[in-house]
Amino acid sequence: MTQQLEHQLEQQVAQLQQQLDAMQAMATLGELTSTATHEFNNVLMTVINYARSGIRNKDEAARDKAFDRILAASQRAAKITATVLAQARHRDGSLQSTDIREVISDSLILLEREMRKYRVYVETDFADDTPQAMANGNQIQRVLLNLLINARQAMPEGGTVLIQTRRDAEQLVLTVRDYGCGIAADELPKIFEPFFSTKAGPDDSGKGGTGLGLAACKDIIETHSGRIRVESTVGKGTAFIIRLPIADSQTAAA
Repeated sequence: MTQQLEHQLEQQVAQLQQQLDAMQAMATLGELTSTATHEFNNVLMTVINYARSGIRNKDEAARDKAFDRILAASQRAAKITATVLAQARHRDGSLQSTDIREVISDSLILLEREMRKYRVYVETDFADDTPQAMANGNQIQRVLLNLLINARQAMPEGGTVLIQTRRDAEQLVLTVRDYGCGIAADELPKIFEPFFSTKAGPDDSGKGGTGLGLAACKDIIETHSGRIRVESTVGKGTAFIIRLPIADSQTAAA
């Protein structure tokens, strides 16, 4: 009877974990859709303004400039849409050879307007020997979006976020570093715990404060057989360092 009860409890815990994972994924998709909607609206306004400019200006040079800007904005809109659709469609946990640099670039496209609004500049430093990782691109993007939003919120007056990639033996090392307020030493051991948050609540963009973001990040990275750790100094900033297994040469070439 005891074994049967233990088995039932284990099943219930597993079901609750699946439900929590699904809720976290839906919450991320909701935030992603909200962010993408703002970005898409910004692109649409660019298209409208340059279309009006092209109509008003009769000289060929001005019209060519308007068409070039409309084309660039349309291509950006297509990337935004593709990224959101990929997140919505491909939510299984399968791992494959993934170019993390592309995942980073797609994430920055989605957050470009938000970062600019809060005066945050993102620098990237990709080592030439950055390998492909054995990863689920959508899930890693969830982690990146969370860390980048956290970094932006840690610098309310604006600042710089640095994203680095490099190879260390059979691992890809991804670092997201901000130069913001930092995290107190007594809070660092708790930041990956569910429902723990250093924030009073969501900011004016409606993001953050639930205490689920970093817990979900940790779960995702550990599901990848990777590790995530944090380094932080109050007043100097915070760095999240992620280690992921690299794809073997045969998988990467496939």
